[in-house]
Amino acid sequence: MSSSFLIEMLQARLGEAIEDYQIPPPVFKEMQGEFVQFNADEGWLVTRFPVLERYCNPYGSMQGGMIAAAIDNTLGPLSMLVAPPNVTRRLEITYNRSISPELGYIEVKAQFTGAEGKTLLFTARVRDQEGNLLARARASHWIIQ
Repeated sequence: MSSSFLIEMLQARLGEAIEDYQIPPPVFKEMQGEFVQFNADEGWLVTRFPVLERYCNPYGSMQGGMIAAAIDNTLGPLSMLVAPPNVTRRLEITYNRSISPELGYIEVKAQFTGAEGKTLLFTARVRDQEGNLLARARASHWIIQ
């Protein structure tokens, strides 16, 4: 899936207002993120991010903040596809395993799980190429319209 596909979907959703946004965001590009798969009917998006040495902590594992950034960089585009403009209000992450550069990359699957008033609810799972769960997250976003 290319970034242009996602931009086209966002264009259809946001109309000319898309010109106000940087899609994909600069941090997504900096982290060398890729859009892998999107399912509009089920409300999920999968992205892939390389595990680079420059993302590692002193122990040689991917820093938690970089894992959080990968999660947030998946939740953000998904949230724009499933709901009006919104921002992250809360992001709670549980780390299951260390992530080393030997893994090559991680995949993040974000899922829209519902809404409560102006609050959108999401979950995310971070996995390696073999499907091992590395981290999971819950997030709430606030609709800003």
